[in-house]
Amino acid sequence: MTDPISAQYADVDFTPLDAFAADEVVTHSPVQDVRLSSGKTLALITLDNGRDHRRPNTLGPATLAELHQTLTGLAQRAASGQIQAVGITGKQYILAAGADLSDISRLDSKANAKLIAQRGHQVLGMLGALGVPTFAFVNGLALGGGLEIALNSSYRTVDASAAAIALPEVFLGIIPGWGGACLLPNLIGIENALEVVVSNPLKQNRMLRPQQAFDYGIFDAIFGAANFLEDSLRWADQVLGGQITVERKNEPGRIERTVKWPAAIKIARGMLQARIGTVPRSPYAALELLEKARSGNSRKDKAAGFAREDEELSELVVGDQFAASMYAFDLVQKRAKRPVGAPDKALARKVTMVGVIGAGLMASQFALLFVRKLQVPVLITDLDQARVDKGLAYIGDEIDKLAAKGRIDSDTANKLRGLIHGTTDKSEYADCDFVIEAVFEEVGVKQQVFGEIEQIIAEDAILATNTSSLSVAEIGSKLAHPERLIGFHFFNPVAVMPLIEIVATPQSTDAALSTAFVVARGLGKSAVRTADAPGFVVNRLLAGVMGEAARALYEGTPLLTVEKAFAPLGLPMTPFQLIDLVGWKVAAHVQDTMAHAFPDRFFASANFHELADLPQVVEKDKNGRVTGWTKAAQKVLKGAVGTSPVAEDEILRRVQDHLAREMHLMLTEGVVPEVEDIDLCLILGAGWPFIDGGASPYLDREGASERVSGAPFHDPKIVGIGG
Repeated sequence: MTDPISAQYADVDFTPLDAFAADEVVTHSPVQDVRLSSGKTLALITLDNGRDHRRPNTLGPATLAELHQTLTGLAQRAASGQIQAVGITGKQYILAAGADLSDISRLDSKANAKLIAQRGHQVLGMLGALGVPTFAFVNGLALGGGLEIALNSSYRTVDASAAAIALPEVFLGIIPGWGGACLLPNLIGIENALEVVVSNPLKQNRMLRPQQAFDYGIFDAIFGAANFLEDSLRWADQVLGGQITVERKNEPGRIERTVKWPAAIKIARGMLQARIGTVPRSPYAALELLEKARSGNSRKDKAAGFAREDEELSELVVGDQFAASMYAFDLVQKRAKRPVGAPDKALARKVTMVGVIGAGLMASQFALLFVRKLQVPVLITDLDQARVDKGLAYIGDEIDKLAAKGRIDSDTANKLRGLIHGTTDKSEYADCDFVIEAVFEEVGVKQQVFGEIEQIIAEDAILATNTSSLSVAEIGSKLAHPERLIGFHFFNPVAVMPLIEIVATPQSTDAALSTAFVVARGLGKSAVRTADAPGFVVNRLLAGVMGEAARALYEGTPLLTVEKAFAPLGLPMTPFQLIDLVGWKVAAHVQDTMAHAFPDRFFASANFHELADLPQVVEKDKNGRVTGWTKAAQKVLKGAVGTSPVAEDEILRRVQDHLAREMHLMLTEGVVPEVEDIDLCLILGAGWPFIDGGASPYLDREGASERVSGAPFHDPKIVGIGG
């Protein structure tokens, strides 16, 4: 009987893809026969692009063509009885990182985009139609198409030390296009599949650890790294011989398909609408594919699922959101790793001890991050021992949580506890090479604490301020050596957000800046150098967004109308959700800073401070959406708002124009050298969506750049390739 998957791709001409393979780093698929203990022969494919682990295996057109030839030959050998099984694994630490995105981003038509989807389905689909059982031995990183290799195989094992397992496509504005969206839910159930395909990518592209993936049921067995391949081959032999029967407890049954499946999809759709609105296309496209996958897992069902993925992937690949996502991906993968304006790292001072001024929540988060990532002694101080002890207790509790979750072992936990020290005796800063403050956001307070510390620290020690919007030069203006002070601006939550804005004053030395960049990298953060300008990059732009929301509100626009107006931006939060998260007092402070610096461009209202003094300002539903004002807020606002409400489209246009204007001014002022640095800051520091490419590609497409300055940020504009 003809295999339906092979049949549907038998007459497809894939030769147009050859034009996109010229620069491909080909992942080869050599085969060796392995004689198992039972006497059976397993043909083992080892994917290998000939590079080390820093250049993962990827699956471009030439790679797929070679793998197709390999699998065709193995199918013939299986038919003649020469082999009884096929296995597939990867080079050291890596199975595959999925499709070669550089190739996909160069596709020049919807027809060719569909061809790459079909080619992947044709080749990977063969793993389920070789005539003998197939085994994926996932020995390392398996992302996207790498994981789909495993899903198309009959059985799967995973190395317990594998770096990451994921289907990250939705994060990049597309969908799992080589079987992931139809195979995974039929393997692990709809709720688990929704987590892997939709929820995790939207949580800053969260990956699965091997044990998690095994617990979900993605893998049939998990083995340690030391003898992973040997154990996997032994296990495969026992499966072939019937000594082991693979049971998949999470495979959906009839009741799940008829009752639980549609309910889970409905709940997921509602949660998506609440969290991200309806602008991003890929999460909803993935949801549709997952919904339709409940028909089953027969070869006929798979063929139908593959066809749906072909259509959906080709639609998304040619769209604006994918083009912007690839621009954003390139920023994060390349520009973030080679910061513009970072001095030679050889100039950096070696940091053997870190001092944190303060022991409050923010300071304690800093201390925990420094000790965990740098594993050097960390000192915290405060005005009294009670505050110090509270900070130390918080840090100890967080270390305990990390150990309980298996993120660190007990020896490491004990080591980290031993490296943290708290006191009220500031003289101990004498041994610190890098000292950062986390005190009240007021210039005078910061000047005072730095003035005290400067008398204690070594001549070449570096001082850092975490100010979010104050002038670093002004903070350092009373120092004897202001050249050693830099801005080192974290984003909340400290452990999660990947950006640090490193702020250079006209006095900052290259040694101070180099040390800051090296420390940031040691913390696992991406650093962007900015000039010492009000709000730097992220807060300047966020203050503008929130200011335009407040302006419309005080003109008389209803709260929920203002919230809805921002939906087309696709931001992770509405403006008043964001204000409520960062704190109304913080927002009011930033509002004042920006309005003082640029009174003609940033909105401010004294009434905002009255709102900020309330214990609660807005009401929210269980999903965190703002539903209205509290009664106390209504009283504060009464008489302070106007009677000229603004339409949603006008609010959006104002926001677009404000962002475009500020970004052009920031480039003119030299806050950062290029617009790519602004976009990188927004993506890493504010969670700005990949589908916007940060902000500039979106503002170009909407015409805002040309409305305010007469020219787009990018020429040509970053847009999809169309039909």
